[in-house]
Amino acid sequence: MPINPFTQIIFDLFIISAIIITAYTCNFYYLALLSRKRKDVLQTVDLGTPSVTIQLPIYNEKYVVKRLIDAVCNLDYPKEKIRIMILDDSDDETVELLETLVNDYKKQGFQIDHIRRGTRKGYKAGALKYAMQITDSEFVAIFDADFIPPTWFLKRAIPYFSKPNIGLIQCRWGHVNENYSIITQAQALSLDFHFLIEQKAKSNSHLFMNFNGTAGIWKRDCIEDAGGWHTATLVEDLDLSYRAQMKGWKCLFLPDIVVDAELPAQMNAAKRQQFRWAKGSIQCAIKLLFDITVKRKVAVEAKIQAFIQLTRHIVYPLILIQFLALPILLAGQVNLYVISFLPAITLATYLVMGPGAYIVIIQSMYHKSWKSRAKILPYLLVYNAGLAVNNTVAVFDAVFGKKNEFLRTPKYGIITKDDDWRDKAYNLPFSQTTLLEIFFGVYGVMGIFISIFSNNPMFVPIIGLQTVGFFYIAYMSISHTRFKRNKSSVNRVMTKNEKMAKIVYKLSMIGIIGIIIFGGYMAISGYNTDIYPLDRMRGHLDGIIGSSDPAVIREHLVAIQTDLEIVMEKLPETTNANGDIISKNPVWLFATDSTNFLRIQNDMNTMLASIDKISIVPKDSSAYHTGMMDISDRALQLKINIMDATPYMYVSAPNVLYSTIWVAALLAIFAALKNKQEQLKEVDTGV
Repeated sequence: MPINPFTQIIFDLFIISAIIITAYTCNFYYLALLSRKRKDVLQTVDLGTPSVTIQLPIYNEKYVVKRLIDAVCNLDYPKEKIRIMILDDSDDETVELLETLVNDYKKQGFQIDHIRRGTRKGYKAGALKYAMQITDSEFVAIFDADFIPPTWFLKRAIPYFSKPNIGLIQCRWGHVNENYSIITQAQALSLDFHFLIEQKAKSNSHLFMNFNGTAGIWKRDCIEDAGGWHTATLVEDLDLSYRAQMKGWKCLFLPDIVVDAELPAQMNAAKRQQFRWAKGSIQCAIKLLFDITVKRKVAVEAKIQAFIQLTRHIVYPLILIQFLALPILLAGQVNLYVISFLPAITLATYLVMGPGAYIVIIQSMYHKSWKSRAKILPYLLVYNAGLAVNNTVAVFDAVFGKKNEFLRTPKYGIITKDDDWRDKAYNLPFSQTTLLEIFFGVYGVMGIFISIFSNNPMFVPIIGLQTVGFFYIAYMSISHTRFKRNKSSVNRVMTKNEKMAKIVYKLSMIGIIGIIIFGGYMAISGYNTDIYPLDRMRGHLDGIIGSSDPAVIREHLVAIQTDLEIVMEKLPETTNANGDIISKNPVWLFATDSTNFLRIQNDMNTMLASIDKISIVPKDSSAYHTGMMDISDRALQLKINIMDATPYMYVSAPNVLYSTIWVAALLAIFAALKNKQEQLKEVDTGV
């Protein structure tokens, strides 16, 4: 059946997005196969105890910094061969805490320095770049504040610099608080996919792998040869490791050396981390891809994989395009099934390409313990689906060159389920992105109803998974909201501003929940009155096309007239100079006669008159057969006209007005919360 131009554009976007997403998905499965093809056992060589500088970039990490310093100073390595550089850009109590720690360890004979630049220029990359100017050791190990290196780390890792071209050794991240919550379990599984599939596959081959910013050791010569640390992107680790490999250096991943770290327990912190990674990757793609493409010494497969890794976050905007397009296409009766006469094959294809394949990969990753990890997969799918909005904003920020401050992920020293972060400093409020997540959630509810009423129930699980993800991320962002505090709230009496902010926060939560419920009700009600009658009309027209009984056809036409009157009551009218109504059309601009419901009504009346005449004509006459063919052709054309008009019913004037009011109400709540947040910042400054 022909598709109208608007729907055709949506369909093309949907298919292009599906092809690209499938390509990135299949590449991950290719890396999963590559990760299982283990090369020769990694060689080690006794290098003795070469000099190592351990650099610890710190910014406001008072809850975890002592744990880090204690672990580093407890390394089983000669004190005279280690220099510990604490690169502290903090502006809170962390500074005093570090001064005390450093003085204590200096008295014990450690070469440990508390380095204060006096500026945050370049953020973490700037601190590392500054430190390289005063570093003279052969190797440089880097740990973020939330990591806990084991005592044997250096002695086990350094021997893997067995070949002169090995410039970096990246170790696997462990998860000290993996079982703290569903959020941390989902993050842990996602990170394990990255390390045990992607990093392992690339380390085992000639493909480029990336430094993960921590839990790794660099050869000093490699850093200098690659051009040192750059501050142009939010992921200085990815940038430097790619530049090093373009120079011919080899990066090695050691899956058996695990360094435990703390996963973000607060949803807003996890979203901030994901945002930084997504935006930084696209920044590196813009910065490096041309040079990688023209580099002759880089293999073609390595170039392709570099392109895929640096651009893989464009999948998130494509996911949103598909999510927005799917209900429109279903409402337009566009066939999206893999095999049109077997709709179940479509759902089976999604399951095999998605959860089914991931379960196989989990089995290969965890062996005997795979079942417990597989139980986390549904949560990971919901988590990743809900993050599509957050990461899409990050992608567009990078593409349009928006400058962002390097916002580090706050950590709270969370290990056991009894530990709590809610009353600690560094807590984050939800951002404007949450508004978009709520919008997509409500849109998804409408999409579920469209898939049901358009007789496409196979798409309900697909739309439902993403809808649950958007609502889940939005809900957790709001429920985990704590206004940013530079100071701890322990043993403090709440000020008047803080009490008022707490009241505003509670009222805002009630308001947001009320607006979401109202938006869902309006979406369902609007579909029932604006779109569902058109769906019923198309169903009756199908009945007319497939019938040869005049009485049955007449019943269908009468039912269509009833629905047509409901639709036409809400359509804007166009009159001529004499005041006569000449059009009722849902299309605002460039309206055509094919979507004029007044004409459609006249055609229906003509068909009704024709069927009354045909009903008294002998069935074996040529007039009867000619008349029935004319009725069928008219029904088919009217069905096409109604399909053309359906997408425009979504953007009717009342719908646009209600949506504008709905969004404005949410923005007003966000503005109130933002205002109170600024007031609390002023309180913090004065504390």
